[in-house]
Amino acid sequence: MTLEYTQEHLDRGTDRIGLQTYPEPEGVVDAPVVVIFPAMGVRAHYYRPFAAELRAAGLAVVVADLRGTGTSTPPPSRASTYGYAELVDDIGVVLDTLKPRFAGRRRLLLGHSLGGQAAVLHLALTRDATVDGLVLVAVGMPYWRLYQGGRRYGVLPYTQGIVATSALLRVWPGWGFGGRQARGVIRDWGHTARTGRFPAIRGVDAEAAVRGITTPVLAVSMDDDQFTPHGTLDHLCAKFDSAPVERERYTVARAGGRLDHFVWVRASAPLAARIATFAKTLP
Repeated sequence: MTLEYTQEHLDRGTDRIGLQTYPEPEGVVDAPVVVIFPAMGVRAHYYRPFAAELRAAGLAVVVADLRGTGTSTPPPSRASTYGYAELVDDIGVVLDTLKPRFAGRRRLLLGHSLGGQAAVLHLALTRDATVDGLVLVAVGMPYWRLYQGGRRYGVLPYTQGIVATSALLRVWPGWGFGGRQARGVIRDWGHTARTGRFPAIRGVDAEAAVRGITTPVLAVSMDDDQFTPHGTLDHLCAKFDSAPVERERYTVARAGGRLDHFVWVRASAPLAARIATFAKTLP
């Protein structure tokens, strides 16, 4: 099942951030709101099946396109220098825009993959008290040492080869991975793959800032995730020294369908129900 949404754009100087708002869940007053930030290179409308399941579970849903992806413009070019810092800024702008619309409701920030890393950094750097809960779905630190067997020795040259190529070409063309991306995004993502740590953001020690997050976290990893297997999310969750964390593995048996880093959206009804339960526990 899919839903239609209302499309709008937020102006960010010469950039525009696409925002897709889904209909309110039927029969629910002041439904908690889930604001979704996608994976690298994934358009917001890809999450329509997931949005439908969240709505059926009694949640309101908004999905933002990451900078330079989908309806967010312009697409990355050699002139694009932005990285994680700007993605974090974009999250703040989206949440500020939505604040008056959903005043008085519980608000959940949900990130998938790169969107999850940016969501973590938003809370780490801003201590945004308007976010009541953080949901991480198929998010992880793609640190090469966390992968099993011989695969770990392929992850490091693969990720750093992408970094080198994007630096040489001044943009990542999207050859087989991640879609077209600004070289700064690839640089910062490559840092997490090489070191297992977040890069400094405008001179701020992001690792130390993450340890100070107090927002409740629901962290869900996927069976058969080719990019962020279970151990990569365990590594990220270990950074949350001050936040209560509910850590779960979403299994094929529970989902009732095939899973990997992306196709979980097509088997997301049990996950949506779990997120709705998490929302109910928040202050």
